Amino acid sequence: MTQPNEHAAPRRKALRVAAWTAAVAVLLALTGTGYIYVKLNGNIKGVDINGALGTDRPTNFDNGSMDILVLGSDSRSGANKKAGGGDDDGTARSDTAMIVHIYKGHKKATVVSIPRDTLVARPSCAGKAAAKSVMFNTAYAVGGPACAVKTVESMTGIRMDHYVEVDFTGFEHLIDALGGVKVTTAQDIDDDDSHLHLKAGTHTLTGKQALGLVRTRHGVGDGSDLGRIKLQQAFVKALIDRIDSLGLLTSPAKLFKVGDTATGAITTDSDLASVGDLVGLAQSVEGLSSKRVSMVTMPVTYDPADHNRVVPLKAKAKQVWAALLADKPIPKNATSGSAGDSGDTAGVVRSAS
Repeated sequence: MTQPNEHAAPRRKALRVAAWTAAVAVLLALTGTGYIYVKLNGNIKGVDINGALGTDRPTNFDNGSMDILVLGSDSRSGANKKAGGGDDDGTARSDTAMIVHIYKGHKKATVVSIPRDTLVARPSCAGKAAAKSVMFNTAYAVGGPACAVKTVESMTGIRMDHYVEVDFTGFEHLIDALGGVKVTTAQDIDDDDSHLHLKAGTHTLTGKQALGLVRTRHGVGDGSDLGRIKLQQAFVKALIDRIDSLGLLTSPAKLFKVGDTATGAITTDSDLASVGDLVGLAQSVEGLSSKRVSMVTMPVTYDPADHNRVVPLKAKAKQVWAALLADKPIPKNATSGSAGDSGDTAGVVRSAS
């Protein structure tokens, strides 16, 4: 069995790709004994996306870039019932969805958030017929990770190279294992639904508070999912900074704790479902820094029939997907004028590290 590379610095740099997901945190813990390697390897859950979807997918262009679908699941079953703050209705939805596009050379990346309330055409999957004008997050409820991936590929025309998912409980535990994340809020945040109450100022968020922040809709802005996405994107930056400042490599005990928590928190596609595969991904993005990660929201506008829903701005969204397919930066005019670019919560939360 191949032992993890003892040189951890490249892995630490690799954390900056999409640090808000548990997938990146595991890359910190890939040093030590064979026991640690086997223990962490056994924690990771894998889903055979390729087997489930077969050949009816966009062309897999081998141009050196990479696209990863990152989902936050809002399942309220088991331990997630307490973390989610709601009843278990037997289903789960993709509460948060991001496409992480890593450009050729793996020195920069763009993250595109997909609003969960977007009305989309869902393709047939998991034995269920295709459906028009349904909420994006219901694809996961209908057919799990494979259906979520198929829906994203149908929307974008871009083949997802990998899939990473983290649920409520895993997210909470990961933030606690990191010792919390420091943020500064420009105003009070009070949201009974997400159980988050923060005074304006600087706070080191616990896992429970961090989960409340990335889920809050009513504490700031207009109460929409678009405002919540802005908070999620701000938290990503704060988490990147937190991981950067941890100095885990000087504390083997803390290093193992973070790695054990992170590997237990994630579900990936089967091609990433091992420590070795994650190490390979980490090494491939060795030079990526947080300053080279841009974050945007898929261009949308409010649905005239229901302002609690949004619909894609087709021409602008097409520009976004075309840019990623061509491995080019997203033009600024592709997101300007989008409801997701309104920024009414921008600046409310920022990193304090």
